[in-house]
Parts: sequence; C-alpha cells; structure tokens
Amino acid sequence: MSRYGTFSDDHYINVTLHTEMDLPQNRETVLHYFEQVQKKYPTMRNFYGRERGEYVLEEDKEQGHYRWTSVEARRVSSGQVNPASFDDALEQHTLVLDMIPYALSVSPLDCESLNVMLGFDFTYRGNHNELLAEALGLVPAFEKMSEIEGITLVGHEPSIQFALDTDCRVQCRLSVETRTSAYHVRTGEYPEEQLSVYLTARRYGSLEAGETYVSTMQKLAGVCKELVDNYMIDNVLRPLQQAIAIR
Repeated sequence: MSRYGTFSDDHYINVTLHTEMDLPQNRETVLHYFEQVQKKYPTMRNFYGRERGEYVLEEDKEQGHYRWTSVEARRVSSGQVNPASFDDALEQHTLVLDMIPYALSVSPLDCESLNVMLGFDFTYRGNHNELLAEALGLVPAFEKMSEIEGITLVGHEPSIQFALDTDCRVQCRLSVETRTSAYHVRTGEYPEEQLSVYLTARRYGSLEAGETYVSTMQKLAGVCKELVDNYMIDNVLRPLQQAIAIR
C-alpha cells in the first residue's frame, strides 16, 4: 500500500478529463477502449453501464484495493483505490491518457479541464462536524460562536481554493465533506460513515503546443504530491487521525 494509506482508512488517486465535445458513444469504439485497458490490467473484468451513457470497467472491490476507469458523454475518468504506490496509480492514468486521443478521438483542443484528485476517507461514528472543529479548528472569527451554550455543530465543511498562475488556468482546491445530518444530531444515532478530505489540482482549457495530456497530468500530480507532503499530512490528515483515535 502507498505510504499515504497510513494516514487514513482509505485513499484514492483519480484523474478526470472533461471534454468540450461529446465523446464517441458507439458500441465498437467504447468496447475497444475498455479492451485496450484490460490488456494492460487483465484483472479489470467487471464491465457495466449506468444511466445517462456512463460505462465502467473495474476490478473486484472486495479485496479493498482496485482500479477502475469510466467513459461518459463528456468525461473520461481513471482511478485507483488504495493503490500500491503513488507511481503505480500514475502508471494507470498515463496509460489511459496516452490512449484516449486515438481510442476516443480526443484532440488536445478538446479539453474543458483536466484534474488530478487525491482523496482520503476516515471512518467515524459520531458528529463529523464537531470532530473537524476539534481536529482542525475554526476560522478565528467564528470561534466565539462555537462557545455559545447549548449549540451543536450541524454543518462544518472547510475548503480553500487558489490559483497557481496569473490567468487562473491552474487551480487547486482542498475541501472536506462531512456526512453528519441534522437528523443524526437530533436523534443521537450516528451511523459509521466516512468523512472525506479531497485535494484537487485542475488545469482549464485547451492544451498548449508541445503539451500532452500525460505531461499535463504529471505536472498536476506533482502539485498534489507536494501539497500533501508539505502541508496536508501534518496539518490535516494526522490531526484527524489523532482526534478519531482519542474519541
């Protein structure tokens, strides 16, 4: 398992390409794409369709770690859950991005956005919002309100988004998704749910001359890795782990 697996119950590394034009949806083209992926990863043998023209190929989920890829009307995605290593996940994403210009007729012009996302899930039975406030704190201007007698946090999902260039074509977003509702707070019955931390690096617009989907993905992945290693582990992931362990 990737070393990132030591900081959460589950983690995943996904890549998604959003296109401006509709992708081919005919039977032969879609099946050919998935067959080419399966040649590289024979254990990806679960193929199925969802509503709205989404098709998915994935490994068995029961083993706790698996690969998947999907094709939708204007989106191609590739992901690994609990990958063996960061580089192993990137190898799969490289295969997909190398293939789609030919298998799915995707031009470098046809890029609405390309993003790399690292996700971290923490299983916790209790109020996710209060856990977050305890582990990561609140915005200083809000801290006094949290001290009001008798209140209970029913919504707290901090996020930050920033650009890495002057024209804002490359952006990053760090966000947290809680799954505690007012019903859970009211009844005091908290299911064992996963609190999720997401880091996404996204590049908008058509590729420049000399750029490829693979080279762009590698740059975005490098940004994500740097942010996780230099900021998120010590300031987000470990504090969450520790707060859950104490409770």
